[in-house]
Amino acid sequence: MHGISEKGGLISYYGNPAGYTDKGNAIVDRIFQNEELTSWLTHRSLTPKWTDGVMERLMAGEQLGGVENSAPLKNVRIWQLGPETDVYMKFISLDEMTKKFGEPNREHYRIAYDGQLGTNDLEAIFTRCNTNHPPGYNGHSLSMSDVVELYDSTGSEYYYCDRFGFEPIAFEESGQTQQMAGL
Repeated sequence: MHGISEKGGLISYYGNPAGYTDKGNAIVDRIFQNEELTSWLTHRSLTPKWTDGVMERLMAGEQLGGVENSAPLKNVRIWQLGPETDVYMKFISLDEMTKKFGEPNREHYRIAYDGQLGTNDLEAIFTRCNTNHPPGYNGHSLSMSDVVELYDSTGSEYYYCDRFGFEPIAFEESGQTQQMAGL
């Protein structure tokens, strides 16, 4: 397997930047997922984590991989109001949403993106989802009334894209709240 190499934490697949190592894992772009690379990673005791957009981010010069003192990188979901949702709910501030329709409710939203963006910074996520949609992004540019979810194995944090910045929200389905109230 002369076409696969790892140098300085960067995994190269036949000359292409395919991924990087991070604490015993190999974060590798899904386009390279095959038996040959999986076997090579396993032989080196690296657990593959197949992720969209890794090659693109490496080619753009992003520094990927675990920096010991940084916060763990979380996955990102972008939630956008579905096409069947009342048009007056779309592109409004959190204050307007709450006054007219109540708290943002997950049942009105659909997932427009689910993956890694190489950052936990909401402003950087906003910029990325407006100027250069990552592979697998299926929605409009990130806008007011959208919800950004940062999540990992410990749970999720939800942020409403507001007029200026982001506001943390609970983002539950109405059925969950009603069930809890009835107990």
